[in-house]
Amino acid sequence: MTPRLLEKYRKEIIPEMMREFGIKNKMAVPRVDKVVVNMGVGEALQDIKILERAMDELGLITGQKPIMRRAKKAIANFKIKQGSPIGCKVTLRRQMMYEFMDRLISIALPRIRDFRGISADAFDKAGNYTLGLSEQGIFPEIEYDKLTRTQGMDITFVIKNVKSIDQARALIRLFGMPFKTDKD
Repeated sequence: MTPRLLEKYRKEIIPEMMREFGIKNKMAVPRVDKVVVNMGVGEALQDIKILERAMDELGLITGQKPIMRRAKKAIANFKIKQGSPIGCKVTLRRQMMYEFMDRLISIALPRIRDFRGISADAFDKAGNYTLGLSEQGIFPEIEYDKLTRTQGMDITFVIKNVKSIDQARALIRLFGMPFKTDKD
C-alpha cells in the first residue's frame, strides 16, 4: 500500500514543481530524503526512567524504535558527563517518513491550541526545514491522560536536490504544511 503523500508527490507535486521552477527532468525535482525526530531529555541525568518513557512515546509517535543519544562532551555548567544519556532520536525514510508526515500535517498540527501556522523562515542554507513542537500530546497515539510530563521535540525535514530555499519552501507547502501568512 503506497502512502497517500507519496502518491500526491508523484502525481501532483512533481508536475507542479517542474512547471513552477522550469525543471526539465523529474529526477531533478527536490524531494524529502528523510525526517529526523529528536527529543532532548535533560532531566534524564537525574532519573533515567524519564528518558525511557520519552523513548517509548517517541516510538509510539513515529512507529519506529528510537535510539538513545549520549553526550559527546562533558559540560560542567550543566552537570553533564561525557557519555551520559541526554536524549533520543528517530530517522524516518521512505514509507514510514510519508506516513509520519501525513499524520503530522493532517492530524497533529491542527490539534495545537490557537494554531496559526508554522514559520516559513526555519530553513537552513541547505534547504532543510526544522520544526519545533513544545509537547508530544498533540499526536493521537499518545494518551493525554497518561502523560506524566510534557516533552518537546524537533522535527527536521532533510530535502535533496534543492537549488534554492524557495524550492524547498514550495515543496513543503505543496505537501500541505500550513505556513503562517503575513497577516498573522
